[in-house]
Amino acid sequence: MENNHSLLGNNMVFSVRTFNNINQIGLKELGNHFQIDGDKADNPDAYILRSQNLHGEVFPENLKAIARAGAGTNNIPVDAATAQGIVVFNTPGANANAVKEAVLASILLSARDYIGATAWANTLSGDDVPKQIEAGKKAFAGTEITGKTLGVIGLGAIGARIANDARRLGMNVLGYDPYVSIETAWNISSHVKRVGDIKDIFAAADYITIHVPLTPDTKDTFNKESFDLMQKGVTILNFARGELVNHADLFEAIEAGVVRNYITDFGTEDLLNKPHITVFPHLGGSTEEAELNCAIMAGQTLRRFMETGEIVNSVNFPTVVQNLSAPYRITLINKNIPNMVAKISTAVSHLNINIDNIINKSKGDYAYTLLDLDESDAEKVANLVANFEADENIVRVRVIKK
Repeated sequence: MENNHSLLGNNMVFSVRTFNNINQIGLKELGNHFQIDGDKADNPDAYILRSQNLHGEVFPENLKAIARAGAGTNNIPVDAATAQGIVVFNTPGANANAVKEAVLASILLSARDYIGATAWANTLSGDDVPKQIEAGKKAFAGTEITGKTLGVIGLGAIGARIANDARRLGMNVLGYDPYVSIETAWNISSHVKRVGDIKDIFAAADYITIHVPLTPDTKDTFNKESFDLMQKGVTILNFARGELVNHADLFEAIEAGVVRNYITDFGTEDLLNKPHITVFPHLGGSTEEAELNCAIMAGQTLRRFMETGEIVNSVNFPTVVQNLSAPYRITLINKNIPNMVAKISTAVSHLNINIDNIINKSKGDYAYTLLDLDESDAEKVANLVANFEADENIVRVRVIKK
């Protein structure tokens, strides 16, 4: 149990440890109440990272938040962080345009085999190179993407952009996402046909791109069963997570001529130097603009949480936003059990403190509470905090003074 008095009026400074190369402009979003300690911080308040693998790490006792400058959080042991009351944030959509462009470029490259053609051209020599090129270029005659069908699995920030722009390029687009948000749905072109069964994508598409998180349900989305539904000559694009594709089944599908090309941003040794497989070195979101956008969003999200207790863009806790107008705010991370709100309210009333506002939301086994107190007596607030800290069902307590 840890009690952090975030008294910003008293020049409270939060220590932040950074991993990887975080854009400095993004770090400036943190403002004056944050000290960037790089890898020198032994017991920081927060982490900001990109691809650093935290599995196996022992989190310091003071750590309250981890901000991932990117969408995926597979490099973070989210369950372990949650159990310690550490809020994990990501930056959904910040690199969406970069990944969209990478996918569309890959579709165009594969349709005409530009990569293979370039590799072949660079093997030529002699004064008659132009003649050799004219004689050999027919081996690389490709197809146009206009009129072809693209299946998009996952219509989030990335998938929706790909669907819309592929349609503008003349492709017929099918989209599958049973969990698409209302906000995203409004941004998807009416020309994108939504299907209710992923099998419709497998059966009809010339190109299939997937943009979903890796979960037990999505692992091996592409397997023997799904490949068996596909028409011959399909191109699979995977810029989401490598484990979405079963490699053994993929190799069989390539051998059978079902998969003409597999293009992925997630290389493993078994994929390298194989025909019909193109491996990029995880370049999808690696643009100057995307890295800046991710760093800025991570900085803004982290600052908001540390200074106000509000949560947005968290992968392990619900979105909780509440305007702070009272003298004190207490934030609580507690186990999601019955009657916790009643217990919290009773603890406040026993000390004759008025509640100005309270909001409690749960996600899975844990819940998050913002408790705003109409009380200026610091001693009474400290006693309340001590009572909360003594409760075995409350994992972390913070105090924020307006």
